[in-house]
Parts: sequence; structure tokens; C-alpha cells
Amino acid sequence: MHLETILPLAALLIFSFGANLPLGYLRETSRKFSLHWFVLVHLSIPFIIALRSMFGFNWQVIPLTLACAIAGQFAGGRIRRRTLP
Repeated sequence: MHLETILPLAALLIFSFGANLPLGYLRETSRKFSLHWFVLVHLSIPFIIALRSMFGFNWQVIPLTLACAIAGQFAGGRIRRRTLP
């Protein structure tokens, strides 16, 4: 991979993880499988798709962005659980 490919991919993956941290944090306050929970889980997806298209990546990076989004959701939820008594 070339540097002009690595930097946009890193930015996309960092965004995917970072955008889902606060969403995962807020998701912990919602009843599981409620509308609010569903919105918080899926809210970042259109932005990730837009960035993926803007950077010119194809479908092959979807598993990487999905893994980062899920990791961000779990990390945000874990932070919320740790900060509350």
C-alpha cells in the first residue's frame, strides 16, 4: 500500500471508531432494541459510507470500518458502565 492510500484509510477507520465512542456511551442509557437504541447503533453509518465514497474506497474496506464501528460502540458502552455507580 502507498502512503496516499494508508492515510485516508487510517482517517476513515479512526473516524469510524471515534464517531461510535459517544454513540456507544449514549446507547447504554437506552432500552435494548428500542428505537433510540437502534438509531444510536446506526447513526454513524451514512457518514462512514460518505467518507468511504469520498476517499474512493470500494466494498473491501467495509469489514474494517464495521469492526472499528463495533469496537467504538463497545468501548463507549464500557466507558459509560465504568463511570456510573
